[in-house]
Amino acid sequence: MRFNARFNKKLPDILLKRFTAPVDAASLAVFRILFGGMMLISMVRFIANGWVDSLYIQPSFYFPFFGFSWVQPWPAWGMYTHFVLLTIFSFLIAIGWFYRFSIIAFFFLFTYIELLDQTNYLNHYYFISLLSFLMIFCPLHRVFSVDALKLPSSSFRYSTVPAGILYLLRTQMGLVYLFAGIAKLNSDWLLHAQPLNIWLTAKTDFPILGWFFGQVWVHYFMSWASVIFELSVVPLLLWKRSRRWIYGVLVTFHVITGLLFNIGMFPWIMIVVTTLFFEPDWPRRIKFILSKSSQGSLPIKISTSTKSFKPSRIWITAACLFLLLQILIPFRHFLYPGNVLWTEEGMRFSWKVMLVEKTGHVEFRVHDPQSAKTWSVAPSDYLEPRQEKMMSTRPDMILRMAHHIEKDFRQRGYSDVQVYGEAYVSLNGRPSAPLINSDQDLTQYRESWLPQSWILPEPLDRPSLLVSPAYFALSPQKSSENPKEQAPKGIEQTHPSN
Repeated sequence: MRFNARFNKKLPDILLKRFTAPVDAASLAVFRILFGGMMLISMVRFIANGWVDSLYIQPSFYFPFFGFSWVQPWPAWGMYTHFVLLTIFSFLIAIGWFYRFSIIAFFFLFTYIELLDQTNYLNHYYFISLLSFLMIFCPLHRVFSVDALKLPSSSFRYSTVPAGILYLLRTQMGLVYLFAGIAKLNSDWLLHAQPLNIWLTAKTDFPILGWFFGQVWVHYFMSWASVIFELSVVPLLLWKRSRRWIYGVLVTFHVITGLLFNIGMFPWIMIVVTTLFFEPDWPRRIKFILSKSSQGSLPIKISTSTKSFKPSRIWITAACLFLLLQILIPFRHFLYPGNVLWTEEGMRFSWKVMLVEKTGHVEFRVHDPQSAKTWSVAPSDYLEPRQEKMMSTRPDMILRMAHHIEKDFRQRGYSDVQVYGEAYVSLNGRPSAPLINSDQDLTQYRESWLPQSWILPEPLDRPSLLVSPAYFALSPQKSSENPKEQAPKGIEQTHPSN
């Protein structure tokens, strides 16, 4: 008992000493440079491809996240100015000039963009927000930065940072792989090779490897290999003997997924961030970094001076609480009934990467009890094609759309309308099945973190293999088995309902 009490008393001191031990800041500085450079490329790419206009200016209606309805888009000139500022701050982060201000500004500007519309949610956007938030509290501009050259104060005379900063970023990175691997431990992925079977079957025209992508055994091999990789990559990166070869496997894995699937910058971001698992001084071992001018201004010898930045117990406690939150959030879907891939309750922010292939169609029916009139309403009257596609398979977005339609009819003079939704969805190659209860007036429900009773259970059908590439040529309307989905577009009066 005395031993345990003594150990528990000393454990915080041991952790504090371990976290505050100085390590070379070089790898963190290179990470900052690569992160800023990738964000710079991303912002330029976003503007050049016209996505600012198509995603944030053209839509007349948006799907903000629950609790963030107050986040509204700028006018056209404001949105372009917003992305120009993001481009500038990305460049300043890369070169380490006014770093602290730049990373704070980048975090808020980028997260604002992410919160505008759930339609545009991507896992790596969320990851970028998390990384940029953590970078606010990390002195990544200690070396290889304009700040270090222009502000040679006592806080910039040392080329070290506390090891806790490196551990913090590594842990955040590791959680992404861990939860991505855990999420794939399901029957669709392991027993039916879905949705890889659907995606790879559509890639049979891929140069050289196209024939292999049409083979079922390849689909199963890639499904199981990805699970093994994601669950083992972090331990193998931490082990010095396996670090180099597993990083080579990691680069190959992400390059292949980046070429095969339209997942944006995610693979390249993961390749960059994973460099943090190498020794903290690895950049100094590269000869082209060790120029004479660099050696003159960037000391290589690790200093243990107390003048160097040293995280307090409060900093370490806050970091641990943050990471604990990142562990709990991906597990929140267990608080909801049913399959999270179907209901999507607790789906976002949980690193369920590349697990779902959904097609669907939704139609709304508006009934006015006073006049006994019923209208069939097509979402395309309110939404852009991309928004309609995403909304048609996500219950929370369907609910928000129903409330928007109710508001629109109120403005037309109908004060007490009822809005019903009829949605049919195909999950991972299954036949289309109803997603929501079409007899429930959606205006009677409000957005909430509580389970929603109007979402129907997942279908019991097993996903089928060898889906033809023609599957992708079918529109959601044609692929649905519901004959009512062929309702006319627009707001047009039909016969009164009984």
